[in-house]
This record gives sequence, C-alpha cells and structure tokens, in this order.
Amino acid sequence: MMAVAFTREDVEISTRAADHFTRLYYTTYDSPTRVEDLPKFYRPTSSLTWNGNPCQGSEGVKKLIHDMPSTRHEVQSYDCHPIPGTQPPSLLVFVSGNVSHGKSSATKLTSTRSVDDQPRVFSQTFVLVPDPVAPVAKVGEVAKYYIDADAMRFVG
Repeated sequence: MMAVAFTREDVEISTRAADHFTRLYYTTYDSPTRVEDLPKFYRPTSSLTWNGNPCQGSEGVKKLIHDMPSTRHEVQSYDCHPIPGTQPPSLLVFVSGNVSHGKSSATKLTSTRSVDDQPRVFSQTFVLVPDPVAPVAKVGEVAKYYIDADAMRFVG
C-alpha cells in the first residue's frame, strides 16, 4: 500500500476542523443541555472509554453523562493528525486540559473543601470520521465529523 502524502492545505483544513470540533464539543459538554446535545456527536456504533469504563454509542454516552455532575473544561492544548484513507480524511485528535465537576465555588455556602469544583487534569483522544449524511464540504471548507472512538482518562 502506498503512503498518502497530505498537502499543507489538507493539514490546515484538518487543524481547523479539530479546532472547531474541540470548541464545540467542550462548550456542549459544559452546557445545561449536555444530556440531550452531547450524544449527537456520536453514532450508535461509536465507542467511548471514560476513565477505564466502556460505553457504546450515543445512548451509552447519554447514560454516562446523565449521572455525572456538571462540568467546566479548560482545554490547555490539542493536536490533530489526518488519517489517510478517505477524503476528507478521518482525524486523530488529542486534547489535554483541566476539568472541574460539581458546583462552582462561588455558589458554595461553606468553606470546607470537597471534590466538587476541584480541577483534575485530563487527556482525551478522539477518532473523528467524516459524516456521510452531512452535505459534502466544498474545497477549502471544514467537513462535518462524528466521533467514532473516544478515550478519556484523568491524569494524576
């Protein structure tokens, strides 16, 4: 099999897609409507491993986040690598940052420390696949993607 060489434009478009995805995903994750909206990033065949716990598909994601306290993500960095084989290419996206779970300290009535609102370092890796039901992207446009695989892990 011959290796596919990506052009600078391919890499730039992939990076824009990853930037757009990362912003939209974590904004949705932290929103009050996340239980309804976050599963839309996944398909029934998508796989997710959340800190070692496997989930399957958009319904598995919905069940996982339904029981989770509210979140606030602060993305520190991300990196994106196009995966040869399709046009537009699938994307491998690595994200790291901090996440706090629970109520904000501004709303707490006591000064005792709890696990709520204590930031934790996380690392998350996504395989994004071009959505075959989305309108075809024009040249230079960012394609629409869904999450095929997702692995999130707390670090430390």
